[in-house]
Amino acid sequence: MNIQTQIDELIKTHGKERKALMPILQDLAKQNRFLSKETLQYIGIKMDISAAEVYGTASFYSFLDITRRGENVIRVCKTISCDMKNKQLIVDTIKKRLNIGVGETSHDNKFTLLETNCMGHCHEGPVMLVNDDIYTNLTPQKTLEIIDKYSRG
Repeated sequence: MNIQTQIDELIKTHGKERKALMPILQDLAKQNRFLSKETLQYIGIKMDISAAEVYGTASFYSFLDITRRGENVIRVCKTISCDMKNKQLIVDTIKKRLNIGVGETSHDNKFTLLETNCMGHCHEGPVMLVNDDIYTNLTPQKTLEIIDKYSRG
């Protein structure tokens, strides 16, 4: 199904009112892994919302990717709670293993590394999310095992 058909179907499901924008963006991001400029423009046209407002909404939320990402998106919590529990050691471990920096995607397009705000597990930090899977109480060794699991598929 092409993106325009997906949008049309989601509008039928959620409606055209402004309050339907977030559920539509969330569903599209889940189905397509990111929201292209053309996708956001088409949503604006179909919902009679300015493209700037649609883009502003999509770009505000860190879990709505407006840039193409790798097959596996790793998000490491960057709050002070995780920072105090050696979050930087986890980020450095990932950077070294995948040979990428924060905000970058591996050459094989298998991984993207991002930092994000609180994921609601402050008492179990450091925390990372890989796609939809949450991992808590991370150590460098546990982090490497997780990355290896996703590397194998």
